[in-house]
Amino acid sequence: MQRILSTYRYIHQQLAPPLLAEIARAGITRLEVFCAPAHFGYRSPETVSDFASALEDYGLHLHSLHSPTERDLAPGRESGVPISICAPERIRRVDAVDEVKRALEVAERVPFRFLVQHLGHGHQPMDSRRLDAAFSSLEHLVLFAKERGVTIALENTPSELGSPESLHHLIQETHLRALTFCFDIGHAHIEDGVEKSFEVMRDRIVTVHIHDNHREKDEHLLPYEGTIDWDAALGAFAAMPQPPDLVLEPKEQHGGDPTLDKICEAFDRLEEDFEQKRARSS
Repeated sequence: MQRILSTYRYIHQQLAPPLLAEIARAGITRLEVFCAPAHFGYRSPETVSDFASALEDYGLHLHSLHSPTERDLAPGRESGVPISICAPERIRRVDAVDEVKRALEVAERVPFRFLVQHLGHGHQPMDSRRLDAAFSSLEHLVLFAKERGVTIALENTPSELGSPESLHHLIQETHLRALTFCFDIGHAHIEDGVEKSFEVMRDRIVTVHIHDNHREKDEHLLPYEGTIDWDAALGAFAAMPQPPDLVLEPKEQHGGDPTLDKICEAFDRLEEDFEQKRARSS
């Protein structure tokens, strides 16, 4: 099992070389980088070049990027201005697609496998206008990503538009067969449940966001700190013909938790449990 950490844990910090050095010293080898401009300036060639050099210096690899979801209006905060590739208004949709393309261009300097993409934002309903907008956007983005060696993985989110059923329906209706899924276990837990959501998405899951909650809100706790049945979940992942990459995606909690020591302890337990399940399924 690869140790892949999402930089969502550090979303309010700049992804500078000292932070990357700390992550590397903790024994983490791969990253999913969250594209929030104040965190990671994906539009800046200089920032991307410095990032590439730091990865090489510290022996880190870029596994995936999380597509931008909002515009930052000030350093250190996520903006209230959403970016939606499903916006029915053409000018907003084209602007969102352009922003995602700028993130994909990072692959020209730093190769990565997956771009994790949300559909819409907030609790938007699925309707024909948004479905058409999603198809229009993704038709362009899938090709743009492929030319850079990247696969787009749609993530289930706590909304009708981002539900597993909506994502499955989108692919069936649009025939965009190159699309894959990022299964977010925490989001599934607070919506229809992990088992039901997993069954809907199973055939196209290539990567998984690992975090926990108490099924009341999207807490992004470390695994085993909430109420997800990790024994069942890891068993389901391990039994897949090609087990997906597991990306730890905690959020900064009060007091600066989780620390890298706690993150590594969570990796230790996940790794042990997953490998046991994998051995049994084999």
